[in-house]
Amino acid sequence: MYSIITYILLGISLAAPVGPVNAAQLDVGIKNGFFHALIFGIGALTADIIYMIMVYFGVGQYMDSPYIKIFLWSFGCFVLTYTGIENLLSLNKIKLDMKFGKRIRLRQALISGFLISLLNPLTILFWLGIYGSVLAATSNSSQENQLIIFSLSIVFGIILWDTFMAFLSKSARKFLSAKFLIIISLISSLCMIVFGIYFGIMAYSSLF
Repeated sequence: MYSIITYILLGISLAAPVGPVNAAQLDVGIKNGFFHALIFGIGALTADIIYMIMVYFGVGQYMDSPYIKIFLWSFGCFVLTYTGIENLLSLNKIKLDMKFGKRIRLRQALISGFLISLLNPLTILFWLGIYGSVLAATSNSSQENQLIIFSLSIVFGIILWDTFMAFLSKSARKFLSAKFLIIISLISSLCMIVFGIYFGIMAYSSLF
């Protein structure tokens, strides 16, 4: 049980750092509410699970290819920069959304979360480095069913964090003024653009 709690905390620590996924989830929750933010988190978690499976079966080693890295940096740059700019252009609609209902469908939130996480190079590097290290550290001393339990514990920790983020965005949407929500959304959007530019610089550096 102590080991399971440790891996749940690891899952929370993996999901907690400020990055493009958290920024986008907060932005979706502020504009559309708790369930949209939660579904966004589930979409992001789906991408995380895909990378976990890839690392588990040894496919992750191919992600070290320079060409693959350039591809991922480039797409991460495009997705995050585009999303950030799109959010900036819709800042004036936040007050309208709060009064007249949802702006996007749940399916759009799910796909958005999935793509931003899937094409986020930081996600890939995280799972290659940290989850790969977890497998390496426990594979010699643990049975396969224990590895699966530990992996599920990490996933559960991520779910807990996503739920917290969805609740946080709901609270912000409910209790804060529309003007302050616009400021938070502005910061989240700029955060995504900054990460997008950073990924673009990394892609350029890898090419030249």
